Amino acid sequence: MRENAIRRIWREGRTVVNGWLATPCAAAAEGMAHQGWDSITLDLQHGLIDYPSAVHQLRAISTTQTVPLARVPWNEPGIIMKLLDAGAYGIICPMIDDDEQARAFVGACRYAPSGYRSVGPLRATLYGGADYSRHANETVLAIAMIETRRAVTNLDAILETPGLDGIYVGPSDLSVSMGHAAGFDPDSPDVLTAIAAIAEAADRHAVPAGIHVGSVAYGLRMMELGYRFITILSEYRLMTWAAGNAVAAIRNGQPDPSAP
Repeated sequence: MRENAIRRIWREGRTVVNGWLATPCAAAAEGMAHQGWDSITLDLQHGLIDYPSAVHQLRAISTTQTVPLARVPWNEPGIIMKLLDAGAYGIICPMIDDDEQARAFVGACRYAPSGYRSVGPLRATLYGGADYSRHANETVLAIAMIETRRAVTNLDAILETPGLDGIYVGPSDLSVSMGHAAGFDPDSPDVLTAIAAIAEAADRHAVPAGIHVGSVAYGLRMMELGYRFITILSEYRLMTWAAGNAVAAIRNGQPDPSAP
């Protein structure tokens, strides 16, 4: 079966640099996959991507060694199983608040006896190999999002879930849950304390922790805290950021060092 390089990166003690797709465009997926990301996540929760678009994007990512992941809209077994059957090598599931929800999520990602995933890996066999069904349980990743005050309270129980491969902080929802404004790179002391505590707990349980960031500087700061899966913005936000800088630079008559 094809290797899941994320697992190797984590075993080696390194950090995964993850790209993020929000638009339903196979060309965008292919272009992003050639930029050196370790993995790319298709966002079916807040992005504009639906299942048919996701299948085309997974095919486009397959032109590279970049590991394809997907964030599902919710903790619902049907869409989790369909995306795995389509060739996603890991699922990021939003709003996991307790160990019961975590167990249900992990179970949807695993074939029996470890879970209740139905067998029918249509495209996944083409991507992963003819022995996909035999090795999927130890290859595919189940990553639970920690996004609320309740999840932080139940963090140790969530991290003890058998088969859980990682956790992933949604900083905007976590900030809102704690009474602050939404947005990337939160700097409220209590939110930062929670983010640091999540990384510490994940390390204590030997479960890699990830987080979504809005800048390279904040991403490096999170790596210093122990985060081992860093997502920087999305292709849509990176495109508009680069375009805005280029337009401003040419109107101001000054080269922008970050522009092409």
